[in-house]
Order: sequence, then C-alpha cells, then structure tokens
Amino acid sequence: MKMQFILPALAVAGAAVLSSLFIVTEKEKALVLQFGQVKQVKEEPGLGFKIPLIQEVVLYDDRILGLPTQPIEVTPLDDRRLVVDAFARWRISELVTFREAVGAGGTDAAQVRLDRILNAAIREVLGSVPSNRVLSEDRTALMNQIRDRAREESVALGIEVIDVRLTRTDLPEQNLAATFARMRAEREREAADEIARGGEAAQRVRAAADRTVVELTSEARKNAEIIRGEADAERNGIYAEAFGRDPEFFAFTRSLTSYERSLQGGNSSIVMQPDSEFFDYLRSEQAPADRPVQP
Repeated sequence: MKMQFILPALAVAGAAVLSSLFIVTEKEKALVLQFGQVKQVKEEPGLGFKIPLIQEVVLYDDRILGLPTQPIEVTPLDDRRLVVDAFARWRISELVTFREAVGAGGTDAAQVRLDRILNAAIREVLGSVPSNRVLSEDRTALMNQIRDRAREESVALGIEVIDVRLTRTDLPEQNLAATFARMRAEREREAADEIARGGEAAQRVRAAADRTVVELTSEARKNAEIIRGEADAERNGIYAEAFGRDPEFFAFTRSLTSYERSLQGGNSSIVMQPDSEFFDYLRSEQAPADRPVQP
C-alpha cells in the first residue's frame, strides 16, 4: 500500500524539480518574474532555478541585433530634400531596465521604439548641415553624431546602440530630373567658359606670334640692308683701289666684262659704228693713247 503512494509522490516531486529548472545558453539572458515583478536576473550561461507555478522565466537575445530603418525624407539646411535610410546595430545592455521599458513586448517593441529614436536623430543631425556634406566624405562624422544621439536616447530603454550607418542618401524621384537639368546647365556653362578662355588664350598666342613674325622680318630686312650697304661700299672701295693702281688695266677688264655680257647667246646682234670705243680693245692689243680711260 505504501508503494502505491510513494511512486506518485516521487513522480510529482520529479516534475516539480524539473519545472523549477531552466537553462540559459551563451546567446541569451533571462529574467525570473513573479507576478510580473523581477525576482532574479540570469546573465551568465548555465542552469537556473525558479519556484514552480509561481515564477516564470523570460529569455532575451544577448547577441548584437540589427535594425534597418524605413526610408525617410530629410530636408538639410539648403532645402534640398533627401531620401535617407539607415542600419543600426544594438544590443540589450540593462535587462531590468529593458523589461520595465518595453514590458512584455520584448525585442519587437524595443525595435519599434528604437526606430523612432533613430529617425529623430537622423532628422536632427542631417537637418543641421547642407546636403553637400551629407553626400560627401563627411558622412562618417554625421553617422557618428547620429549614433551618439541615438545612444543617449536609448539608455532609458536599457539598449546600447553600437553603430549606425547611412545605407542610402538619394534625391526624391520628383527632384532627380530638375537636379540633372541643373547639373547639365552648370556643366554646359563651365564648358562655355572654358571654350571662351581657350579662344582668348589662342588669340593672344596668335597675336604674339604675328608680332614676333613682324619683328623678326623687320630685323632681318634691316640686317640685310646693312649687310648689302656694307658689301656695296666694300665693292666700290675695291673698284676704286683697283682703278687707282692701274687705270688702263681696270678699263681693259671692264671692257672684257662688257664684251662677255653683250655677246652671250646664239642670236645676239650688235649694230654700231666700227670706230666706236666699244671695239678699241678688239682692234688693238693696246688701248688708244688719244682716248682717256674711263672708270
């Protein structure tokens, strides 16, 4: 008869023991609640105990979680609207604070509230700078500011925001055509300015080249005239010196030169009197004494 009571009692005791045990893995944290109040915090992996039927165990993810935000429109200082979305990494830092802040909603409720915090931080930070900073290398500093502001706001949720990254910063579809048209007009204006500056520079180069040509030509002509004048003077000096040394021989050579020039060509003809001075050296080997020698 006693065995009939012992076995059920052992079974009930075993079930009670088993129901009082719970396991926390290395990826989890646990809270032991009694009538909604926190009685125990289990953050280390291992085996835990609770009072059966009175206490319950709620497990939370202890890993770093990701939260992609929905695209939002932001208006920077220059009133140039941008479509921005971000990605945040976060984890539960204070388990009790987290439970008190989000209640039974857990991670899903925390992500909803964190999404609002991120959106507010993005609007506040990006709305205080011009759009060219958002689209430049300054994005890293802006993302750090967004992270810091979101981290301050999320402390009340028991959450630590580890990092925030802007995954997209684009213009709204309705603004793309106008923006591209403005960019095209700016580039065309810059091209026209460059062409005008290039034409002006080319004109200056041509004018300088023309001036250089005129100067070089004038200088060359001047030098040529100087050289020609010096040569004529030297030639006249040589003629004068030769005439002074032997006037008869000078007259003879000049007559030979005249003969050579006059009798060139097969059809050359000369009509003159036989006693002309031109034939004096052809009729005699000596110059006539009665005629003066002309230089």
